[in-house]
Amino acid sequence: MKIFLDTAKIEEIRHWSKKGIIDGVTTNPTIMLKDGVDNIRANICQIAQLLENRPVSIEVTTDNPQEIVEQAKEFSSWADNIVVKIPVIDPKGNDMLEVIYSLGKSGIRVNVTALMSFNQAILAVKAGANFISIFAGRVCDEGHDAATLIQQIRNWLDSWNYRSEIIVGSIRSVMDIQLAAINGAHIITIPPKFMYKMCDHMYTRETVRTFLEDSRREP
Repeated sequence: MKIFLDTAKIEEIRHWSKKGIIDGVTTNPTIMLKDGVDNIRANICQIAQLLENRPVSIEVTTDNPQEIVEQAKEFSSWADNIVVKIPVIDPKGNDMLEVIYSLGKSGIRVNVTALMSFNQAILAVKAGANFISIFAGRVCDEGHDAATLIQQIRNWLDSWNYRSEIIVGSIRSVMDIQLAAINGAHIITIPPKFMYKMCDHMYTRETVRTFLEDSRREP
């Protein structure tokens, strides 16, 4: 399983890259706004350079199909490891499958995002998506079982030998990460705040403290 960092913060990407933990980065307009990015190209190019050959996903900022194609071509020209994120449908429910198919045929790697259902995942894969992003937290918000959904999609991909990789995002807790991992996610994209929580545990701290104190005592 791979871990992507869900951020546009250079300092966080550099921090976790030094630990050998992250296999890629995902961003979107909301993340970039929250992280204070004012120059998208400069930010993405710096991330791409830090990651070397590991993928960095950047999302289109339009729902017009022709403009999506133009943006995708522009974004992918910035670095060899750019992956273009495209929502599976627009706000009116019109699908982006033809755009996804066209970009894939032209050699641009696509991450189809905002997937909430098994059927959406099937169509995105058939259209040629390299990555399919399941928004687990939002699936659960509507009372559905994200863990089962991830498992079903993974089983379907494996049964038919599709090469698309499942990215699980919309992480709301460390338990979401665990559930995604054990149910077959190829990749989990994790906000930095949860990365710190994954490694920490109050009883590990206490245990290590006890060991150190005992090691300093006179025999």
